[in-house]
Amino acid sequence: MRDEDLLRPREVAEMFGVRPTTIARWAREGRLVPLHTPGGHRRYRLQEIREILDSAAEERPQMEEDAARLYDQGWTIRQVAEKFDYGYGRMRRLLRENTTLRPRGG
Repeated sequence: MRDEDLLRPREVAEMFGVRPTTIARWAREGRLVPLHTPGGHRRYRLQEIREILDSAAEERPQMEEDAARLYDQGWTIRQVAEKFDYGYGRMRRLLRENTTLRPRGG
């Protein structure tokens, strides 16, 4: 395996649009499988990350529709984000693209 086939957590985070701490949490939860360098640093196989992203892209339209439906039914952005394991900011951006957001502070 070549070095360019391995990604640092920061690079994986950029690909997913999340923070590096999220990548570390996903690794602890077993959602991502890291390799460890001799110095103990985590690296991720580029091919595996691409496969996960491709799979997520196929599921995303349905998830976006479900998230918007729940929000329109009265769920808060935070509740919808937790349901789909998204961060608040990321879910807010997704909902803003798919529905009209309620005013903040109710």
